[in-house]
Amino acid sequence: MSEYFLLPLASLPFPNIDPVIVTIGPLAVHWYGVGYIVGILFAWWYAKRLATNTGLWPDGKLPMKPEDLDDFIVWAAIGVVLGGRTGYVLFYDLPRYIAHPLDIFAVWQGGMSFHGGLLGVILAMTLFSLKRGIHTWTLFDVVSAGVPVGLGLVRVANFINAELWGRPSDVPWAIEFPNGGPFTRHPSQLYEALLEGLVLFLVLRFLTHSRLKLRTPRFVGGAFICGYGLSRIFVEFFREPDQQLGYLLGTNWLTMGMILSSPMVLAGIWAMATAKPMTQTQPA
Repeated sequence: MSEYFLLPLASLPFPNIDPVIVTIGPLAVHWYGVGYIVGILFAWWYAKRLATNTGLWPDGKLPMKPEDLDDFIVWAAIGVVLGGRTGYVLFYDLPRYIAHPLDIFAVWQGGMSFHGGLLGVILAMTLFSLKRGIHTWTLFDVVSAGVPVGLGLVRVANFINAELWGRPSDVPWAIEFPNGGPFTRHPSQLYEALLEGLVLFLVLRFLTHSRLKLRTPRFVGGAFICGYGLSRIFVEFFREPDQQLGYLLGTNWLTMGMILSSPMVLAGIWAMATAKPMTQTQPA
């Protein structure tokens, strides 16, 4: 195929940014880890801004206390890490971890699944909201509105790490990754950062502030789930599948990311289609 005979002159140079920001003794601070931490902190800060803005809620009645979100950040962090790691082990590389079970705990080596992390956070939100008497979908709405920022930062970190690169391509902005073979490739990590990060955040911002959709529980959360699923499926056409999995069902296009994201699109559409304006704040 012609796409595998690519001219180096048609590519952009890889920036070669050190994945490690700083090393302090035995501790190495990675861009990847910072992306997760900043993303979680931003989602917490942004959720508090939404939850305390009386103009976004019916009759100005706030759906939860600011300190509820202060306490939830710990639950969210645990859900992201445990869910993300468990999802990666189960969905993407189970034979390896069966053979080497101790590697499951080596999270510094990378290997996190968004879909697993999402399930972990959903479980954490459900348990936390029931414990605090908060409307579960409303908690999901305010939290999900800020999540795209963290998604975008982590995808940029994937690019810095020269991992999860795209399929071979000769587009003018293709990049020859240092560990991606003798091919120029789509910088698919940046495609994801743009769609799952910036674009999705702006769409949700429009829904929360211009359309006042926080007054309709599960609409914003549904838009987030559907928007991420659509973005991920689209980018999967440009992203190289995980080496240990490859393409699925004998095709040269179907990937695990597409399979895991398709139910998200359907669930998001259902959530938006069945959402109804709230009449009063009450536990789900």
